[in-house]
Amino acid sequence: MILLKKSIERKINVMEQKSRAKSSTLRICLTAVFMALNVAVSSFGIPMPGSGHLYLCDVVICIAAIILDPVSAFLVGGVGSFLGDLFFYPAAMVVSLFTHGLQAVAVSLFSRYTFRSKPWLGSLIGVSVGAIIMAIGYFLGAAFVYSTIESAIANIPYELAQSTFGAVCSMLICYKCGVLKLAERMGMYKRPNEKKKEEESSQSNA
Repeated sequence: MILLKKSIERKINVMEQKSRAKSSTLRICLTAVFMALNVAVSSFGIPMPGSGHLYLCDVVICIAAIILDPVSAFLVGGVGSFLGDLFFYPAAMVVSLFTHGLQAVAVSLFSRYTFRSKPWLGSLIGVSVGAIIMAIGYFLGAAFVYSTIESAIANIPYELAQSTFGAVCSMLICYKCGVLKLAERMGMYKRPNEKKKEEESSQSNA
């Protein structure tokens, strides 16, 4: 019986290691895909009344941050935006690294670790906080790094429009269009209440 128990435990450990390796590979691939999308959508903007443009990068960043862990979210939001600006608008690339990086981390943290019984509420608060971070970050960046205070003030409506558009679209795509459920089936996303159950189960087994 002891040998049988050890054999079963060994097989379970092997299966868990394979599952973790598969999950890690999927996470890396998905992070790379989202980073590439972020770079791609940074290459063009939708003209808005006046002299502003609306970029779709916030939509990609918020979707990725809702699905992925904070570190992967930072890579998509911060590093992806840095690379996009490196190719298309180098003056703002450092500001983009920190602003979109913090935005993505905030969305991911709220989505994963708050309101375990209502994940959508955590995500909603996360994208709202992320939108504020994005607007403030680019205002400060434009005012003191790559432009002027006058230009920063003039761009506030466009930054707010872009961040709000990204927040709304990401919530609809993730929770109404089934993207989050697809990520869940792929093993890339676990609902906060399910993670809590797993933690309690592992503690009881220990």
